[in-house]
Amino acid sequence: MYWLMICRHRANADDLRERHRDAHRQHVATGGGGLAKVLIGSALTEDDGETPIGNFGVLEAPTREAAQAFAESDPYALNGLVQSIEITALASRFQAHRIDPMTR
Repeated sequence: MYWLMICRHRANADDLRERHRDAHRQHVATGGGGLAKVLIGSALTEDDGETPIGNFGVLEAPTREAAQAFAESDPYALNGLVQSIEITALASRFQAHRIDPMTR
């Protein structure tokens, strides 16, 4: 099943984000130790395209609980950067194959 994950970050926490960025990227690359596969994801920003406010991902995970566990075990979440996590199911007709693997 596919899920949209939106993680909102605390304001003015650039130093915290920077300290845990490498561990966050490793978490994403490994799917949190196999909890979920990240099909695509990126930072979320203010309208200026620069000021970070969070991150999102389209996840493939067997259950909402697995997707939630992936988000909660992210080093950003574990170290207090993440203020809120939203997991939303994507329609059963979601066309994951349309995400170009060359862009990842």
